[in-house]
Amino acid sequence: MIIVLKNKTTEQEINELMSWLTQFKVTTNLVQGVHSNIIGLIGDTTQIDIEAVQAKECVEGVQRVQEPYKNANRKFHPDDTVIEVRGRTIGGGKTQVMAGPCSVETEEQIITTAIAVKQAGATMLRGGAFKPRTSPYSFQGLGKEGIDLLLKAREVTGLPIVTEIMDVSDIDLFADVDIVQVGARNMQNFTLLKALGRCDKPVLLKRGLSGTLQELLMSAEYIMSEGNQKVILCERGIRTFEPAMRNTLDLAAVPLLRQKTHLPVTVDPSHATGIVSLIEPCALGAVAVGADALEIEVHNDPKNAWSDGAQQLTPSKFAQTMEKIKALAEFMGKPVDNVG
Repeated sequence: MIIVLKNKTTEQEINELMSWLTQFKVTTNLVQGVHSNIIGLIGDTTQIDIEAVQAKECVEGVQRVQEPYKNANRKFHPDDTVIEVRGRTIGGGKTQVMAGPCSVETEEQIITTAIAVKQAGATMLRGGAFKPRTSPYSFQGLGKEGIDLLLKAREVTGLPIVTEIMDVSDIDLFADVDIVQVGARNMQNFTLLKALGRCDKPVLLKRGLSGTLQELLMSAEYIMSEGNQKVILCERGIRTFEPAMRNTLDLAAVPLLRQKTHLPVTVDPSHATGIVSLIEPCALGAVAVGADALEIEVHNDPKNAWSDGAQQLTPSKFAQTMEKIKALAEFMGKPVDNVG
């Protein structure tokens, strides 16, 4: 980190600033120039709040020479993180496919769909028990009953389950869930992120609607700074000026994230596009750019789905898509996990 001081800063002001900086256990180096003075900081500066430094009367500006995230940074962790979930590995050279309905509706619906996606080659079951909806009058999910139905589906199929948490008060309900998903609207719910950081459970963290990649990685840092290193990032489309699709899928984010972080990266083409005909090509694109996993919505009867029917594949269409995913993943050297 470099701190640029204002002209005519007094020696006393400089000494007071450098004394204040010592609490962060960094080395300070004062460089006196002709037109301005700067203070260079060496060490772990991630704990230093830039805004707090800029608020100092003698400071002209602050510049980081290193990313503010440490735990998630590939520079500090060169090897890919591999997260094991009931015998399956995310980030270990295999492609995982999480498939299932947007919302858990009934026992028949979730078990029928779970059996179908497993037969087609899905390696994990996704399904919403708690649903954040734009309208307060839309179906909000079954809550605890939805989680219980997902657990029944896991018992029948053996597929690990992925479902979304919305509130820190519900953490105890997720004790038996295999992967806890944090949705786009909660990417910067820091209280929730810190609470999940104190849980020894994989967390699938979705990129916010207008979140930058650095903001996504800083949200991952919130989880990891509390001790939980099992974080999976998810690109699910961002809000842009283009109204033709639900969101704009940022596939370039996948290889860029893989450069910046050691954490595995998932892509959700269903929420990214909101259009069923676009799911397959976008899923294949995600595999092509190196995604470690996919999250695809599948419903046994999309036309009568309680939520987001327009972005859910039928089981037969999902089976066709899976054949293409398997072939491309094999070609890319990251075959779909075939754990039974």
